[in-house]
Amino acid sequence: MDAGNLARLNDARRARRAVALITDLARGSDTIALEGDDVAAALRPAVEAAFRSGKSGLVELEGRSYFVNVHLPPAHIVIIGAVHISQVLAQMASLVGFDVRIIDPRTAFATPERFAGVDLTADWPVDVLQQRPLDAYTALVAVTHDPKIDDLPIVEALRAGCFYVGALGSRKTHAARLERLRNGGMGDADLARIHAPIGLAIGAASPAEIAVAILAEIVQSLRSRDVTSPKGDVP
Repeated sequence: MDAGNLARLNDARRARRAVALITDLARGSDTIALEGDDVAAALRPAVEAAFRSGKSGLVELEGRSYFVNVHLPPAHIVIIGAVHISQVLAQMASLVGFDVRIIDPRTAFATPERFAGVDLTADWPVDVLQQRPLDAYTALVAVTHDPKIDDLPIVEALRAGCFYVGALGSRKTHAARLERLRNGGMGDADLARIHAPIGLAIGAASPAEIAVAILAEIVQSLRSRDVTSPKGDVP
């Protein structure tokens, strides 16, 4: 691999940017493409598919062979609210391969006994997210039903371009939420990205079923996300 391309690859991975090393197997030459970069038209569908799936592979095009080696940042799920849904969602999401952390300032809910082995912070999201900010490879799940806790991280997630932003609540509750956020300066295009009521519409009733619906919607959003737009700068 070219030393310059190796440096770009490592820089992208440190910056939590999706990056692909595209090697022309006949010529032995390679190029680097970040998610959202413009690539050769013939290669574009294969590269975009690799960014969505996270799977590397051989591509045969016009009699030539390329290997697309893709590196995706580990996807995070940040759950706002240490509630019953969160207990199940954290376990299932870890099995699927997501890094999970839970934030809730209510110490009666955010206890190690209820969330053994989970990255749990009993503090206000405004403080936690300053130290550990959200990014494009993060899913934000807000489930406290308390605007004082949920609203700020939802705004932060929209501004950070998180691939998924979901909020618990009925349509009436969500309408009130939208009004608050709109009054706070958020635009309609950003607000339209919020998944609410949260989760796929599978008729979920119990906390465990709601967690299944949320996780399925997160996976769907990750694998169908827009990979044609740049996700930020690489230092």
